[in-house]
Amino acid sequence: MQSRRRKYLWLILSASWLLLLLLGAPRFRKLAILPGLRPRTLTNWPQWLDQGLLPSFVGPEELSKEPCPPSCSTHRWRSQKLGCLMETCFDTSRCQSQDFKVFVYPIGLTQPISELHHKVLASIEGSHYHTANPEEACLFVLPGDALDPQLLPLWNGGRNHLIFQLHPDSWPGLDFDPGQAMVARASPTPETFRLGFDVSLPFLPQSYPQRGGSRSQLVHLIPPPGEDLLAFEGQLDMWGTGFSIQQDQNSILNPSDHHGETIKSYRDGPCKQDHTIEQSEMQNGLHNSTFCFIPSSCHAGSFRLLQALKAGCVPVLLSRGWELPFAEVIDWGTAAVIIDERHLLQIKSVLQGLPPARVLALRQQTQFLWDAYFSSVEKIVHSTLEIIRDRIFRAASRPWLLWNAPPGGLLALPTFSTHLGDFPFYYLQHGSRPSGRFSALIWVGPLDQPPLKLIQEVAGSQRCAQILVLWNNDSPPPAQGKWPQTTVPLMVIEGRTKKSDRFFPYGTISTDAVLSLDAHSSLSTSEVDFAFVVWKSFPERIVGFQTWSHFWDETKGSWGYTDQRPNEFSVVLTTAAFYHRYYHNLFTHSLPAPLRDLVDELSACEDILMNFLVAEVTKLPPIKVPQRKQLQEVPSPKSFQSPQAEQRSRGCVNRFASWFGHMPLVHSQLRLDPVLFKDQVSVLRKKYRQLERL
Repeated sequence: MQSRRRKYLWLILSASWLLLLLLGAPRFRKLAILPGLRPRTLTNWPQWLDQGLLPSFVGPEELSKEPCPPSCSTHRWRSQKLGCLMETCFDTSRCQSQDFKVFVYPIGLTQPISELHHKVLASIEGSHYHTANPEEACLFVLPGDALDPQLLPLWNGGRNHLIFQLHPDSWPGLDFDPGQAMVARASPTPETFRLGFDVSLPFLPQSYPQRGGSRSQLVHLIPPPGEDLLAFEGQLDMWGTGFSIQQDQNSILNPSDHHGETIKSYRDGPCKQDHTIEQSEMQNGLHNSTFCFIPSSCHAGSFRLLQALKAGCVPVLLSRGWELPFAEVIDWGTAAVIIDERHLLQIKSVLQGLPPARVLALRQQTQFLWDAYFSSVEKIVHSTLEIIRDRIFRAASRPWLLWNAPPGGLLALPTFSTHLGDFPFYYLQHGSRPSGRFSALIWVGPLDQPPLKLIQEVAGSQRCAQILVLWNNDSPPPAQGKWPQTTVPLMVIEGRTKKSDRFFPYGTISTDAVLSLDAHSSLSTSEVDFAFVVWKSFPERIVGFQTWSHFWDETKGSWGYTDQRPNEFSVVLTTAAFYHRYYHNLFTHSLPAPLRDLVDELSACEDILMNFLVAEVTKLPPIKVPQRKQLQEVPSPKSFQSPQAEQRSRGCVNRFASWFGHMPLVHSQLRLDPVLFKDQVSVLRKKYRQLERL
């Protein structure tokens, strides 16, 4: 009896102990097992039917090259090994004025230079970076890569100097020791490249366009899958298509079919030193391929990279052997598949396993990078200078996203802001909205009367924060008591005699939205309110009332400019238009002085240039909103232009198109109207009643 009782007691204690271990005492369970005997946490094997995982041994995140800023330890170690860092080989005291100016030595100091070098120098001299005074320069550019440094009076061992090494004739080194000078190298190797000090460039042919460049070949925003999986350079400098991996020069591995796509084999062709875009593009079919294999066996590989970007073909890159162009600021992992040489045989499985959404994102990013940084010599040169500028003014350098999201680092000026929420094209990504009020800038020309009625109408809007009157009249402005009484601050700015000064970034502007007006403009409060509501939905564009349209004149072989196309427009006149104040900074600090001087010399050109600039940034047309009948009947002074003045306006369009390298203006037939506009209902039921009153 006693033994049976002990047996039951033992069973109860054992069951309680097990229950305690399993359910109630995890901490006690840990203490019950010695640390050395505890099993390690095992990672579950992937579920191969899970579409979120690639059916391969190497995922894309393992193949991507992680961005590393210039200050990281790897960059600093290699640069120190090769002898230079920005802190040791560059004198930032010459740049303390925060005004980045570049001086170019006269060409006569060197031997004859190549056509490509001429394009580089012309791109600098025609930009806002250039200065003819070496005393105010922060950076000095050599006009060639074959010269005696002793001929340069400000050489100083190469400090604050930049050398463009563009052609493979000087590969792999220069004809002289660059010393402490930065070198912008075409397709550099890791052995000679000083990370964080030199700049990596793509290899360019002599025929590469200086300005503008051809547009990308990916026409549709959401392109269909490529007809071929992979394209690669084959014999006779032609691109082949399909997929194959070579173990040696004569063996082809794993030829197969990819969802009905063409599969072909190829044999690696010789390395070419120079190409013309016309020849290469006529012979290749890159736009029909989804991926393009870019070998790193020679310097021409970076030119293949440019071809792939233009065609919207995702580059497949080997991560060793060369430094990718502008890798200091460009996240190539968002536009290319970067493969380590050790995983070369897994390229096919990785590419086949990429989700369609990922492939689409890669292809779209190739188009952004091409248009923003690589479509012309000018953009490549300006990107180089802006990278150096960010190094010098590190505290005010661009964030990573400004370089890698449209419109790009060249059009997102750090002199305006380094906060994403301050730019009109990053509101959606940043999760913010523009401020709910606007500032009115009213231009008063030499023949204009004080716009008293216009001020009252604009000030009547509850969304108006301030009114600035830009007084450009020969007579003095009225006294303070002569202006109408308004509930918003009114300020008169005198002495602005240039038309380009209407787009000056005045520090007194306190809002995101700017309402640009002329003294002769006629707007009602309802029109102002509705146009502002529309602008808040499209803060990166120009929203206005009066429109013009550009066209190509076949008879004259030039661009024309007219207001006789009521159902189509590409320009909104800034005599009555909303836009973001950032475009004042871009107009003043990004456009070169000769363009602004042209605006001051010729009438009716400031509207065109501002529309050119905004269209270049957004790749989108402006937006038209309705205007009252009497406003349409009241012609602006520009409608009374003489034939000579009209000819000057046409000249502006053509000269601006020549400077931009292409025609950025985009046509539109869209007009946004308020609800119930022109409907046969009582006016009292409509929110913007004055829009329809005669």
